[in-house]
Amino acid sequence: MTKNRILVVEDDKGISDGIVVNLQYSGYDYVVYADGQKAADSLQVDHAYDLALLDIMLPGKDGFELLPYMKTYNIPVIYLTARTDTPSEIKGLRDGAEDYIVKPFDMLALLVRIEKVLDRNGKLNKILRVADIVVDCENRSVQKSGKIISLKPLEFELFSLLARYKNRTLLRDKMLNEVWGADYYGDTRTVDVHIARLRKKLEISNKLITVPKYGYRLED
Repeated sequence: MTKNRILVVEDDKGISDGIVVNLQYSGYDYVVYADGQKAADSLQVDHAYDLALLDIMLPGKDGFELLPYMKTYNIPVIYLTARTDTPSEIKGLRDGAEDYIVKPFDMLALLVRIEKVLDRNGKLNKILRVADIVVDCENRSVQKSGKIISLKPLEFELFSLLARYKNRTLLRDKMLNEVWGADYYGDTRTVDVHIARLRKKLEISNKLITVPKYGYRLED
């Protein structure tokens, strides 16, 4: 399986380390630079990236100066920056960035933004793996140890959400919103019922963990 590969250019080690941990847990490959000039120079040798996460205030070249390099190699860009002024945000988006996120930011929200940008650009990896389970998001099929497992549409949506954010605890409310939609008027017990069905059908009671008073986590 080919993983999505992400370029991270961030000079704050604490922030870059946090991003890297979350990318790793979510199944992404990544390369990190703390200097804009070094990141720009590296693209001449290796530019096989599906997405770039760029800080704006960087040594060497800043994030705005890096954007044309990313455009040359058709690499979508999300800015991650402490610059909260409207002119900077307008410039970043008008110049061609896909998104502009102000620090500090929620890591799960960042992962959702990454997924949306990859999908919008036709770069999102459509095959997910958790242990011996393979999820084909394009063909909407699930296999366990090579055997097709029949899931209903909402069961598939819920499991693919858990698989994409494996090893992370997801709130029941988030799952309800993502799978059933913001206009759904039911309660979170609906999620619990579908989780029980997934555990039985996929035989993953030991991997699909309940986090009391919070939600669920699919462990790999």
